[in-house]
Amino acid sequence: MKTRALLALALVGLFSSQALAEELKVRINGEIASVTVETYDGPVEIMRNQDTEATIDPSYARTSRSCPPFCVQPMQVAPGVTTVAELELLKFIDQGGKLVDSRTVEWHLNGTIPSAINMPYTQMASRLDELGCSKGDGNWDCSAAQEVLLFCNGPWCGQSPMAIKAMLREGYPAEKIYYYRGGMQAWHGLGLTVIEGEM
Repeated sequence: MKTRALLALALVGLFSSQALAEELKVRINGEIASVTVETYDGPVEIMRNQDTEATIDPSYARTSRSCPPFCVQPMQVAPGVTTVAELELLKFIDQGGKLVDSRTVEWHLNGTIPSAINMPYTQMASRLDELGCSKGDGNWDCSAAQEVLLFCNGPWCGQSPMAIKAMLREGYPAEKIYYYRGGMQAWHGLGLTVIEGEM
């Protein structure tokens, strides 16, 4: 009896998910309506805002900021590091990749991409153990480093580039680092799901 009830619940959940996907008018792309990822608070469904009258969050609406420090960042942040966009980021986290919000804590707490962990750029060089490196003889051994994808506020934000350069200086393999240059500005611009960050 319990097995039948569980099966019935599973089928209801499956059909509800399919119905939701079919109802979405604003999809991520032609094939993908949404992506569900695990977060510290449980599963979160990443999708685009369904309100076709929605506008970008005012925090990301400004087009001009003083440079420095808010200077336009290069597409290729460092040799060997791969720059990605939203679809590649979604595939990365859907496959369980480690997404790193390299912004300061205040920015992270105000809103982040679901599943992201916060490792501020100012702390990156001292926290590489959280990414698979080990400390020995005063230097990092990153031979077991994980693939990571870093982001910050957008093309005008230098926090991820600084974090990536710190990682490379400490011996993190460039081929295991991905950079989402569009950052939160592009994420908001596409109306993708944002959650409150956690300490």
